[in-house]
Amino acid sequence: MDLSGRSFVVTGGASGIGRATALLLARVGARIFIGDIDQEGGRSAAAEGVAAGLLIEFLKLDLTSSSSIDGFVAALHGKIERVDGLVNAAGWDAVQPFLENPPEMWDRLIAINLMGAIRLTRGLLPPMVAAGAGKIVNISSDAGRVGSLGETVYAAAKGGLIAFTKSLAREMARYAINVNCVCPGPTDTPLFQRQPERIKEALTRAIPFRRIAQPIEIAQAVLFFLSDRANYITGQVLSVSGGLTMAD
Repeated sequence: MDLSGRSFVVTGGASGIGRATALLLARVGARIFIGDIDQEGGRSAAAEGVAAGLLIEFLKLDLTSSSSIDGFVAALHGKIERVDGLVNAAGWDAVQPFLENPPEMWDRLIAINLMGAIRLTRGLLPPMVAAGAGKIVNISSDAGRVGSLGETVYAAAKGGLIAFTKSLAREMARYAINVNCVCPGPTDTPLFQRQPERIKEALTRAIPFRRIAQPIEIAQAVLFFLSDRANYITGQVLSVSGGLTMAD
């Protein structure tokens, strides 16, 4: 696949799935703007890409702050007229029984996993609508499709992102803008590595392929949705979970 001449925003590009996605898209010719609150990780990802001759820039983005999102959009549109696509890959989670969750944890989970993506999408859409072209890929989670023990509010936020994907796809079809969703299963990211060893082992045993996904395997699904091969696909949800979740 060749995405030369196209520009994409990838949130959460400092690490994990976002980083793998940003570097993969850049390797097939795209110009990438990483948005992340982790400035050290974001600059590191951009530097890795630049060292390989790729077009990657880092711009600070705090998805819990509407002013930060507005500033990111303004900075981006100061560099280019519009983006060809947006990958809402940023996410955050903490595994804990629902009855033990402090309310501020709910606020953070919903802000990062749902409202941040909604606000950023709203900020980047108008030039895409005016051009009558664009692609959006939201990274949700299979927790949002079937639920997950100890991740109740996270699952609620990710389920909301799936619903947002489907509804936005209906609204944006008239402008030839594709909106799709990728739902990873357990993936070898910094978030996953912070889980207790017993949980990681139990998840690995539950996956039919008997292994955890690598971030690049999720990134490949994102690349497909952003490519011309997916021009007639919109409003779809694709699980990339090694068979852990087989949902309709």
